[in-house]
Amino acid sequence: MLVLLPPSEGKASSGRGAPLKPESLSLPGLTAAREAVLTELVELCAGDEDKAREVLGLSEGLRGEVAKNAELRTAGARPAGEIYTGVLYDSLGLASLDTAAKRRASRSLLVFSGLWGAVRVTDRIPSYRCSMGVKLPGLGALGAHWRTPMAAVLPEVAGRGLVLDLRSAAYAAAWKPKGEVAGRTASVRVLHAPTRKVVSHFNKATKGRIVRSLLTSGAEPKGPAELVEALRDLGYIVEAQAPAKSGQSWSLDVLVDEIH
Repeated sequence: MLVLLPPSEGKASSGRGAPLKPESLSLPGLTAAREAVLTELVELCAGDEDKAREVLGLSEGLRGEVAKNAELRTAGARPAGEIYTGVLYDSLGLASLDTAAKRRASRSLLVFSGLWGAVRVTDRIPSYRCSMGVKLPGLGALGAHWRTPMAAVLPEVAGRGLVLDLRSAAYAAAWKPKGEVAGRTASVRVLHAPTRKVVSHFNKATKGRIVRSLLTSGAEPKGPAELVEALRDLGYIVEAQAPAKSGQSWSLDVLVDEIH
């Protein structure tokens, strides 16, 4: 099973670990594309601060993020699972998983990123600020920048098993499963049952709990249909829509009565 996650906007501090080693990150086929983004982002943020803040879409109160980006090559690095914070990651609670669940997390979780493309939770990265929606002056829109290298790398990473897609729209645009990979991909929405609407906070929290439930239970669904059954066994209310034709993904709605 491969689980595709969005990053968090908020991130923990880099800490005092050894600096980033780009060549040590998982998915080495993305190395050149990562280096291109990293180089331009560092140069942008080491120059005109106001321009950098405008490009990155940062408010006046987030000026410190520009200086942080300027030092990405020398800042300390920590496992991505410790860097990403926020509602989804709080509910996932990687640090409190037992040993077996942590092994499953390191094997199956993939976090998408405007800067790194995608990383494993065990990959050591510094804290940064660069969303997939950013358009860099030289490289252009990051969503478009990542599509070609992602298309070359991700099908192999997906292997032959289930792909559980929990990404937000901006990050889903960087790689869309195609062909037979799409047929074993399940995209999940979380809906407030009484209103049938997505509410951001509990959407993220429930997605974090879903991943935690799968990791701690040891469930290994082989495809979308088996995932539906596994989630129902874990107590979730799931409505599933199988693809109408080949080359399309499954759509799963998880219904939640209470906003947590």
